Amino acid sequence: MDFSSFGFHDGNVTNLINHRTIDLRHDVNHKLQMHSSMVQRLSLERELEGHLGCVNTIAWNSAGSLLISGSDDTRINIWRYSDRELINCIDTGHSSNIFCTKFVPETSDEIVASGAGDAEVEVGNPNVIWSASEDGTLRQHDLREGCSCPPAGASNQECRNVLLDLRGAAKKSLAEPPKQPLQLKSCDISATRPHLLLVGGSDAFARLYDRRMLPPLSSCTRKISPPPCVNYFCPMHLSERGRSSLSLTHVTFSPNGEEVLISYSGEHVYLMDVNQGSGCVQYTSGDVAKLSSSSPILNGVNMSHQRGATSDEYSTARSCSTVQLKKCRKLVKLAKNCLRDGSNYYYGIEACNEVLDGGYKIDPKLEHECLCLRAALLLKRKWKNDAHMAVKDLNQARKTDSSSLKALLCMSEALSQLGKHKEALDFALAAQCLDPSSVEVAERVEIIQKQLSAAEDEKNKPNDRGAKFESRSGRVISLSDIIYRSEGNSDASQDGPRSEREDSDYDEELELDFETSASGDEGRDADPNVLHGSLNLRFHRRPESAREAVGLNGSSGSPSFSSQSDKTSYQPETVIDMKRRYIGHCNVGTDIKQASFLGQTGNYVATGSDDGRWFIWEKKTGRLIKMLMGDEAVVNCVQCHPFDSVVATSGIDSTIKIWTPTAPEPSMVAGGSAGPDTDNVLEAMEGNQQRLCRTREAILPFELLERFQMHDFAEGAMHPFECAQS
Repeated sequence: MDFSSFGFHDGNVTNLINHRTIDLRHDVNHKLQMHSSMVQRLSLERELEGHLGCVNTIAWNSAGSLLISGSDDTRINIWRYSDRELINCIDTGHSSNIFCTKFVPETSDEIVASGAGDAEVEVGNPNVIWSASEDGTLRQHDLREGCSCPPAGASNQECRNVLLDLRGAAKKSLAEPPKQPLQLKSCDISATRPHLLLVGGSDAFARLYDRRMLPPLSSCTRKISPPPCVNYFCPMHLSERGRSSLSLTHVTFSPNGEEVLISYSGEHVYLMDVNQGSGCVQYTSGDVAKLSSSSPILNGVNMSHQRGATSDEYSTARSCSTVQLKKCRKLVKLAKNCLRDGSNYYYGIEACNEVLDGGYKIDPKLEHECLCLRAALLLKRKWKNDAHMAVKDLNQARKTDSSSLKALLCMSEALSQLGKHKEALDFALAAQCLDPSSVEVAERVEIIQKQLSAAEDEKNKPNDRGAKFESRSGRVISLSDIIYRSEGNSDASQDGPRSEREDSDYDEELELDFETSASGDEGRDADPNVLHGSLNLRFHRRPESAREAVGLNGSSGSPSFSSQSDKTSYQPETVIDMKRRYIGHCNVGTDIKQASFLGQTGNYVATGSDDGRWFIWEKKTGRLIKMLMGDEAVVNCVQCHPFDSVVATSGIDSTIKIWTPTAPEPSMVAGGSAGPDTDNVLEAMEGNQQRLCRTREAILPFELLERFQMHDFAEGAMHPFECAQS
């Protein structure tokens, strides 16, 4: 299905060029740099060879004349943009993989900064460098003060350069106080307001700080409480999940500093507003629970703007033009056909996105119809978090028409997919009150009652897969509990109730017994590299008091960041919710995957994927505009040239790819060796959704069993599992 006939929202190229003669202030070059006509013609121009390992970081200088790259080979390469030639190779002396490198601005590109060993470096001005690290600290290095840390091997290793101490700032959920170590993965400085600092790490919340309000630099040996931040950013449906696997791999500001883009491991890419005002949706922990309530109104902070316009209000508003209204009706009809035919749900959702997010002034009736239609399509497609997106749409639709039978039925289905059968039954019964004679509604009520009964029976019956919990302070889980996962292709397995293991603190000790067979197994082929026997794996939860007594680095006596009294008095923060979601890629395999704005206007969003592709979406609607094959395994880095229609990408391959708009015809995929035009876009996206649901927790048991090959166990190197023969 081709959406190219509906156009994009960045204007006609001819009109943009002609407009220069009318408005001299209009900078057409900014809009033309990454115009849709350019993006759709992107294709591989050249591969830059010069590294010996994975290329983990790439960055342009401010003039766009040089490209810098860092690799697992611990080298930094500098490339000349004009002829794509390698002009300098720097042996950094790093002992581990380089994950970030940048030119220091205003130094004539003669100074570069690099970070290695799971660290991120951000350069703010010629004198100051900020680095975010997995040790939970963000440090400030002032080049005018010389070395801020003692040399390696010195008796005193104290460094007084900690700008942000977040070693006790991680939150399992919005309602709980911060208490876990936060491993920082990414940071960014606003180009328009350099005092704003954005950080992301090993929980679901990106944090915005004002450097002017932070305390003085502190010592790395002295742990302090996390300072208050200006804003938290997190999609509402991710704020209460409590999954330790959920983490951010990249955070960045938009070119104008008004929006932020955050990318999750095992999740999607999300767009959010920075400023609290019109269009910015904020929520508290109480609003999360109210999403599934029968009340049509959410009494959260600053959420009243979502109320649909009444007919009287619409009569005074600027209405769609006749052409736009015809376009919207055509798109709605297309979406209805997709739902009716039971296929192409993705394209039906894209059509609804265009109507609802394209900036058209549509009447409340059409808006309500389109919201319910998109929710129904999401519930049929069943990609990750589609049910949560459907709940958001249906709550919005119910504000326009609280007695909508369609909205109540869809909400019932959405809550069922999320495993909330009691709430789903309430909505189904409400729908039955509106239409007691409806056979469809009666069947829906009966189905949910059976689901609820089955869920209660499952909850009450003894666990056949092994012992689960013994007590709050100590528990035993069998290996089958960990390996067991639902294989059903339903949204409940993706968005529904999680196992006890996923809800745990992951702050547990592991006891593992492995008993080998004394005699040989006659019926089994002998493999000298494999140790056969029985495996008994136990997770023991440490008591709360024991966890608080142990410091973040394993030493006792360190100050505690939370206590029982803190929990009772803790007031959860207000969080900024998502305004757009970008899907189709997979971000599970690496934790350095970037998400970037393309061009000086930032009208397009791009990210890499675990399937070796990289994806480009229209920022305004979330519509996929381009998919390109950029690596044999994984694309991690996507960086747009400061001024030209050029993009550089890198990943597991040892080369850097340069992409330019040189394809003879616009298309959603690239031609040539990098990606044939016959690529099935929808098939690739559906494959990534399946990969996305294979979280690290689900993969862990198989990796664990793989490691029980003797050649993988070097003596004294049994991390993270200590193994002893009984």
